Amino acid sequence: MRAAMRRASGVRGTASQGEMSKRSAARSSDQEVMVHLSRSQIFKDYERAFSEATGLPLNIRGHDSWSPAHHGKTDHVSFAAILARFNKARAACLRAQTDASQEPDSTMRTVTWFAGLSESAVPVYVGDHILGFLETGEVLLKNPTKKHFASITRQLRAWGYKTDWKQLERAYFRSCVLSPDRYRAMLRLLSIFAQHLSILSNQLVVRREEAEPANMARARQFIEVHQAEPLSLGRIAHAANISRHYFCKMFKKATGMNFIDYLSRVRVEKSKTLLLNPNSRISEVAFACGFQSMTNFNRAFKRIVRRSPTQFRESLPKLRRAT
Repeated sequence: MRAAMRRASGVRGTASQGEMSKRSAARSSDQEVMVHLSRSQIFKDYERAFSEATGLPLNIRGHDSWSPAHHGKTDHVSFAAILARFNKARAACLRAQTDASQEPDSTMRTVTWFAGLSESAVPVYVGDHILGFLETGEVLLKNPTKKHFASITRQLRAWGYKTDWKQLERAYFRSCVLSPDRYRAMLRLLSIFAQHLSILSNQLVVRREEAEPANMARARQFIEVHQAEPLSLGRIAHAANISRHYFCKMFKKATGMNFIDYLSRVRVEKSKTLLLNPNSRISEVAFACGFQSMTNFNRAFKRIVRRSPTQFRESLPKLRRAT
């Protein structure tokens, strides 16, 4: 009886691991499609036109990745950009982003965080699941008032925030203000664009599935699932069920880079997401992503991102996010 229970448990455990592997592989595939979309000419053209027409920033991000989004994307002295320099205010913004993308059944959602700025997320689909979101915001849906600004400063002072209050007040009263009706109309335009991106994403997935060898797909999926663990070339080749020599040739052909460089980039991209949490230590982020030492982490991060992890974290509110 016990043996049977252990066998049953083992089957469930194997099935569970298999499901986790499939989910992780799907996330990896989604991330690659999102990177392609964010770098596509159609998104760049639409982003520029959208920002010029509305005065609002536009960002695209994956379903499970977080960023300071569009804050400071066009103006590092905007009200939102100034607030985003303060960890607690930035955390409030990120919570608003999270809330805006918590309802998968809705076509879009808008939330307003404590500073009175509204954030919106419009889902982009691939197949029948959400691939990522188009995000915009940093907009007031009511006219700014002295009374509201006073309530904002009370909250900030309670958090221990110190700043040039006059500069913050000027930025607050220069914030973009749209009527609720106009803002909803603008979001409908974003929904139409999201539908176009969904069509493009489906085409990308089909083309990649047709072009990529199955063993290379297995290798990349294995890396995505086990990136936090020590990974060797031999272990990945074994997972792909091919020889080390053949794996090296095929992997370089499929990804455009060697195994070591690819693994470093996967880990660094993961670390960029974790660094957004102001409560995470940089050393914790490094080891959580699979780097065995801070020296290796700092070297790889600086080579790929062109700045140190500390510099990246400090400049988050000012970054013009490309992905």
